[in-house]
Amino acid sequence: MIVFDRLAVIPQYLLPKQALTAAAGRLARSEAGSLTTRVIRWFIERYGVDMNEAVDADPASYKSFNEFFTRPLRAGVRPLADADFICPVDGAISQFGAIERDQIFQAKGHQYSTTALVGGDRELAAHFENGAFATLYLSPRDYHRIHMPVDGRLTRMLHVPGALFSVNPTTARGVPGLFARNERVVCVFEAGFGPFVLILVGATIVGSMATVWHGTVNPPRVRDVRQWLYNDQQIVLRKGEEMGRFLLGSTVVMLFPKDTLSFHPAWAPARLIRMGESMAGKRRQA
Repeated sequence: MIVFDRLAVIPQYLLPKQALTAAAGRLARSEAGSLTTRVIRWFIERYGVDMNEAVDADPASYKSFNEFFTRPLRAGVRPLADADFICPVDGAISQFGAIERDQIFQAKGHQYSTTALVGGDRELAAHFENGAFATLYLSPRDYHRIHMPVDGRLTRMLHVPGALFSVNPTTARGVPGLFARNERVVCVFEAGFGPFVLILVGATIVGSMATVWHGTVNPPRVRDVRQWLYNDQQIVLRKGEEMGRFLLGSTVVMLFPKDTLSFHPAWAPARLIRMGESMAGKRRQA
């Protein structure tokens, strides 16, 4: 299986991923009337999108594919669990669990460091030594807005340039250090238990990533890490509030300090998840 996965991803090393993603972004932003509607209808049928959950269920009402893809849901279809930490997205669990010193488990035979994931910032990564992580995959059919797993005050945001490999399960098994190689937006929050990070990982065809406080972060795509500081502002987001969105599907990675949480016993790799369900409880001190 490992050999098969590595062979399966070889074409991705050869594809012009940046050019494909730029072209997809332009198409997704375009407002092409009936053509846009036909593409949306095809997508709904191809991926089994449940439009009954959307505020507007009519495919013809969306001016662009991006508008459709980031559609809001009707009130009440994602109730928030009575839990200390809730799931921030719809999707599937890729991996989750303990960080071994600074190493995050990606797939059998693959690990990567917290320092690499957060763009080389060793001081930030040190907060999560022997902490906990969760990697959540959003498929094309999923709701693509990202919500807060717990209350947090925004302190920093980093845009880390990188590759644009797919982030589907086969690629996660086949590309070493995938989530620390791809382009990503690192959002750093402060909570009652200390700092935590919520990372939006880009992928092939993901036109852009956006946050509610900044708007679109990428494009532009640049060579160097960009940083924004927010300590002089009071940007506080409550548990369950929207914090960002993907324009086409991707992955979210979360990092928490040591002894912060215990994941829900029902959680397991590949399990389907919904935004608002219970993710974890506060870890009780002995």
